[in-house]
Amino acid sequence: MTSHPRSPAGTGRAGPAADVGRWFSTATSRSPDGPGPTRGGPRLPGWGPMEGAQYGRRSAPADIDAALGMLRGRPVAVLTGAGMSTGSGLPDYRGRDAVPRSPMTYQEFIGHDLARRRYWARSTVGWEQFRSARPGPAHRLLAALDPAAFPVTAVITQNVDGLHAAAGSAPVIDLHGRLDRVRCQQCEAVSSRAALHQRMLMMNPALAARLPELAAEAAQAPDGDAEVDRTSSFRYPPCPLCGGILKPDVVFFGESARREVVAAAFAALEAAHALLVLGSSITVQSGLRFVRAAGRREMPVVILNDGPTRADPDATVRLHGRLEDVLSSWADAVGATTR
Repeated sequence: MTSHPRSPAGTGRAGPAADVGRWFSTATSRSPDGPGPTRGGPRLPGWGPMEGAQYGRRSAPADIDAALGMLRGRPVAVLTGAGMSTGSGLPDYRGRDAVPRSPMTYQEFIGHDLARRRYWARSTVGWEQFRSARPGPAHRLLAALDPAAFPVTAVITQNVDGLHAAAGSAPVIDLHGRLDRVRCQQCEAVSSRAALHQRMLMMNPALAARLPELAAEAAQAPDGDAEVDRTSSFRYPPCPLCGGILKPDVVFFGESARREVVAAAFAALEAAHALLVLGSSITVQSGLRFVRAAGRREMPVVILNDGPTRADPDATVRLHGRLEDVLSSWADAVGATTR
């Protein structure tokens, strides 16, 4: 039997990185006319565990083996979600341990200075932790399964952390973009998030001096109400080329994925004979459309997730359990070794 990497004993995941979901929480401020909160834009339904959902279920070994038999030797398109990265310390949005929060919309970020201050302040505090995240067992096992178990036409990921590519999967289609890039909303210039981080530290010396303290506070606050959230004086720069609004090169709620990226994802699905969904509740249409498209083509769809998904009725095989456990059993079955 092949040995595979595991999460630290008793934790089920790696040490904590940054809670990226908190960066995208909708902006809150205190009204000068009263004690009540005011919002920087319209609120959407909150992220968080699904009410009444069953978590912690485990599929029988025979069902796990049967799913591998369905996929083995076929070209497979893989669609992944936040559950892939919990082993890297990045929290998910709708799992049983998810922290409830209301997501920030694209309209809020673009239309409200307060929302941008909140976003950039939070992400500046968390950036050093976030970029230290490394591929977890699920990332490495998925990379090892290609092509030992099945050739992967592409990993289509809804995550923005770049961990699939770091684990060795290729090609990777970042459906919702990458957090390590910044894009100007006016001239479309793309630049480095790491460079912007250094610039914002220079513009906010008081925050920079307290960065370790604020990062620890943000990590410990169960509702994300760190002191940085109450910092309305945070300064952020415009685009150095045209003066436009800089935004992380990721898809916010209320924003569409880039057409060329969606086209590449559908091309990967067209080249496949099966679709494998890993670690996603497939709550948003952005991911659900690939499951529905696979169904129209009468392709087998295997879904592995802890907790319900919106696409459960569309699954040919629905598996339950921890991603690394199921993927490890598949890797053992085909003699795959992690990279």
